[in-house]
Amino acid sequence: FLSLVAEFCCGLFVLLILGNFWFLAVLYLLWLYLDWGTPCAGGRRSHWVRSWTVWKYFREYFPIHLVKTSDLSPNHNYLLGFHPHGVLVAGAFGNFCTDPTFKNLFPGLTPYLHIMPIWFGCPFFREYIMCAGMVSASKESVSYVLNNEGGGHASVIVIGGAEESLNAHPGSLTLNILKRKGFIKMALKHGAHLVPVFSFGENELFKQVANPKGSWLRNVQEKLQKIMGFALPLFHARGVFQYSFGLIPYRQPIHTVVGSPIPVKKNLNPTTEEIDQLHALYLQKLRKLFEEHKSNYGIPEHKSLVFE
Repeated sequence: FLSLVAEFCCGLFVLLILGNFWFLAVLYLLWLYLDWGTPCAGGRRSHWVRSWTVWKYFREYFPIHLVKTSDLSPNHNYLLGFHPHGVLVAGAFGNFCTDPTFKNLFPGLTPYLHIMPIWFGCPFFREYIMCAGMVSASKESVSYVLNNEGGGHASVIVIGGAEESLNAHPGSLTLNILKRKGFIKMALKHGAHLVPVFSFGENELFKQVANPKGSWLRNVQEKLQKIMGFALPLFHARGVFQYSFGLIPYRQPIHTVVGSPIPVKKNLNPTTEEIDQLHALYLQKLRKLFEEHKSNYGIPEHKSLVFE
């Protein structure tokens, strides 16, 4: 959905340039230049945008649920690691970029969903995603959110990134996380408590063309991902009036389970050993969260997370 909106916004900008409203395009480019750093400085959220009625229907379509397992005190800042990426990242968007689900369960906390910086170069679209509470995934942006001395901020990072979307097949439990330790270092440098989040049902929204590792399709996708910064999974689901083929996601329930916080003591210069130790603890807590809740959401007892 967001990709379609982004394409529409880019098309609108091109029409302004080619039409008789080119001066509006010039004014917007000036605004873009002056406002370029905002996605790295907390964005520009709007309660009105986050409360649009369309998001209520979006959440109810699947439906999307946010499951709380522990209180998160607004006196601290948190770094929430979201898993898995899936194709749509519907759980992350529905729970952290719309009101009022999150603020009702975690009063006093303000969530910021960090996404790829490339999206903030899209004319007009950038204004919407900032209003929804999305900010850049750059180190500068994460630091800005977690530097809030009074606490009450929650950075939400989809740890597996674009690369993990290529594993988003129904039933897949493979997470790209073993080499991803930047978020651990950021949590240590800012003393932000780590919170594992697992979104059950995220990989069931689409069927993806078979792309096992080593296949020609996977090799092409991985090369494109390295060049462009985002992946291009070939997926399909249902149509508007039929269920056999289309790009509308299947109506599969999503349960985004927020785990208990892992206390983190501020360390401006963490060593490699300290980062590895906290990373191992995070993996342990993430696996425990999954194992404790998998039976509630249709995961067979013999299936477990695969870290790679």
